[in-house]
Order: sequence, then structure tokens, then C-alpha cells
Amino acid sequence: MGLVWWRLEMAAPAELEESLLWKLPLLGVPRVALQHTPEAPERRQLLAWLPESDWPADQRQELERALAPLGEPFNLALPQVRWQRQADEDWSLSWKSHWRPDPVGEQLLVLPAWLEVPPEQAGRLVIRIDPGSAFGTGSHPTTRLCLEALEALAGARQRTGLGPGLGGLRVADLGCGSGILGLAALRLGAASVAAADTDPLAARATRENAALNGLDGAGPATGGPAPLTVTTGSAEALVELLEGRGADLLLCNILAPVIEALIPWFPRLLGPAGVGLLSGLLVDQAPGLERDLAAAGWRVERRVEQDRWGLLQIRSASDVA
Repeated sequence: MGLVWWRLEMAAPAELEESLLWKLPLLGVPRVALQHTPEAPERRQLLAWLPESDWPADQRQELERALAPLGEPFNLALPQVRWQRQADEDWSLSWKSHWRPDPVGEQLLVLPAWLEVPPEQAGRLVIRIDPGSAFGTGSHPTTRLCLEALEALAGARQRTGLGPGLGGLRVADLGCGSGILGLAALRLGAASVAAADTDPLAARATRENAALNGLDGAGPATGGPAPLTVTTGSAEALVELLEGRGADLLLCNILAPVIEALIPWFPRLLGPAGVGLLSGLLVDQAPGLERDLAAAGWRVERRVEQDRWGLLQIRSASDVA
């Protein structure tokens, strides 16, 4: 007889989605999925599968208590958690069945690793992701803002004659999570990505997703360095990985208070003419962050909003190009 499972079901507000996908695996729940329908993509349902033998009632209650603080930064209560008992649940199939190919912008396609590219999306640039690693699957507004901003930046460079897409750019990804942003940059033509995350599980997820995309080995023909390298740590570790040369493009999809604390590192992470894409901030946090950036010598040249989230594109105030 197969295992008996508990299936956790709860609404996943945009503000809590990434936090839930990050927190549940840390609490011993790796089988997590997001369910949404094409007609209402903004209304997502979080699903998780837990073996009944390992999760008696008191442990499930403790799990709910551990998740509750995730809503505090947004003044949100944790949505109601519902438990469904399922016999002989093949969780691996149930979990995977809720993920779909996810087109982003005009060019990109975020594709769960086990799926084939749909014929109607055959012309897109594919980023294969293992959603089981969490840390950024492309569905959260902040991740989508960054992916769309990368695509917009690539288009702007091409229109102004700076090269095809992000061709030739060295990219730094601070707080890389699943590695999805760095992988997208490479798909759009970036020369290399140096990535860092303080969570070793995120660093491992980035390596694994780079391998899924064939971007973990040496460059083609030349036998040069791997296009994506990753380390565990924060800004200081990323500076070391960049070997003292500031990147052309900095990606930073982290919460606003963390971005604020990292601003002093930006001159060492970005070259003099470099561009930064900062996301993970709520729209009402943007003005304060803009003031802090201006005080440190950075100007905001583009602002984008989606739902309650925002993205800032920055450049050194001394660079007037």
C-alpha cells in the first residue's frame, strides 16, 4: 500500500508567494507547487504534499505557526490553511501537474524542467527551471519585473546600436535565488554572470538550474570559463567573484531594507557606466530608497510598477551617457 499524504492548500497573495516558496522547504516541506488558471493568473493557490506519517496534527499546527510571521512585513494575516487527506497520492505527478510553461514579455519562456516547449512558444528564449528548488520561479511580480526589464534593456541597446541584446555584458546577480535572472541575461546575450546568495541552498539551486540550461560548463569552442559562476555570500563575496572588475549590469531582487543596506557596495559591484536593476521593493518603499540612492550618487532613470511592487533602474549620477 502506498503512502498516505496530507495536501496543504492555501491562497498565495503576491506579497507572500516568494516567502512561502522559500520558507516551506526550510521547514521540511519540499513538495510545493503554485496553481493558477490562465483566466485569472493573479489569483494563485499554493499546494504542498506532506507524508501523513511524518506530520501528525501537532506538527501541522506548528507548521502553520511557523508560517504566520511571513505576513507581518506586509501587515497581512496568513491565509487560511486547509488540509486534505489523500490516500496513495503520487505526489511527484500531482506536484508537477500544476506547473505550466510561463511566457514572460515578448521573448522569454520560463519552462519547468520536465516539460517540452509548446509549439506556439517555439520562438522564445527558454529558461529551464526546477520549481522544486523554489527561490524564484518567474511567477512573482518582482521576478517578472526584472525579467521584463532585462528584455527592455536588451531591446534598447539593440535600437541604439550598442550591440545585439545584452551582448558582451558582464552581469552581477546579488541574491540570485534560483538563478533565473542570470540565466535570462545569458539567454539575452550577456557574456557572463557572477552570482551570489547568502543561502547555500539558493546557491546550489542556481548551479543546478545552470546545468539544466547547459550554462554550467566552459564556453563553446574556446574552452573558456563557465558563463555562470556562483558563490555563497553577500556583496563582499560577489566582489571577489568579479575579481575587482565592476560588472556592466547589476541585478538585485531583494527586499528594500536589504537593498538600502547594500548601497555602499554598488560602486564596487558596478563599473562606472554600469546599470543596476533593483526590485523586491513595495511601491510605497520606492521614494525612500530613491532618496538613499541619490544621496549615495545614483540616479533613477526608469521606474516600473506591477501590482504593489516596483523596480528601479539606476545608473551612476556621474554617468550622463
